[in-house]
Amino acid sequence: MKPIYLDYNATTPIDPEVAAAMLPCIREHFGNPSSAHVYGVEARRIVEEARGQVASLLGCSPGEVLFTSGGTESNNHAVKGAARALRRRGNHIVTSAVEHPAVMEVCRALSAEGFEVSVIPVDATGLVDLAALERAIGDRTVLVSVMHANNEVGTIQPVAEIARLARRRGVLVHTDAAQTVGKIPVDAADLGVDLLTVAGHKLYAPKGVGALYIREGVRLETFMHGAGHEAGRRAGTENVIGIAGLGAACEAARRDLDGNRSGCGRPGTGCRTACCAPSRACASTVTPNNGCRTR
Repeated sequence: MKPIYLDYNATTPIDPEVAAAMLPCIREHFGNPSSAHVYGVEARRIVEEARGQVASLLGCSPGEVLFTSGGTESNNHAVKGAARALRRRGNHIVTSAVEHPAVMEVCRALSAEGFEVSVIPVDATGLVDLAALERAIGDRTVLVSVMHANNEVGTIQPVAEIARLARRRGVLVHTDAAQTVGKIPVDAADLGVDLLTVAGHKLYAPKGVGALYIREGVRLETFMHGAGHEAGRRAGTENVIGIAGLGAACEAARRDLDGNRSGCGRPGTGCRTACCAPSRACASTVTPNNGCRTR
């Protein structure tokens, strides 16, 4: 008997539409995007088209999208890059007790460099204590990093409220949105965040590709050193195959998101995903994607 796969918060299969977008990059469009000849020009076109597709899903400009190798790199780049860039201003980071190791371990590593890290508790449903978070933000705080939705219990955090609290104190905000992008609406401007993580394999794109939204004007310390790829922000030849897949996945998610959400949560379906949760209180008890997929 073939097993039924339900672990969609861990990873998703590659969508056929995504695979179709990747295949030409494997067979014919294999050029280096930095090359000036026709093969490189076509590869660059594919990369920039995908950048626009990701930006459209996140409600940002293409120039605010940085391609990475996945969610872990995006989190490392955001948290380390922001903390180190602002070290002269302060050395304090605020995060939550339920962060993914890709944030929590980064904070632990930064603490070894002299940064102070405040870990904010959550309630019985996994929601961050906003009052405690507000009290934790001080004059030396340079970054708040709280995930958008938890990968284990599905709690959707009030990121927009967190961003408002931080903005009043002039503090940057990062959110790990690996579990929500493509499943529920994620608009960087509406959330009010400065940095936002995307992991391709959580939304039917391949493993090994991701993105980091960096709000225009935000400066991060360079994370990957080398040549001037990604407008000088991340060295390393772009993964054209994976990037094409991520772009296609984001385009499909943007196109189908409303339909997928309206198909979830119908009486009798047994689907209780966060995409159809009527309120934050309800959303805090369900997962953003339990394998239900109506597209």
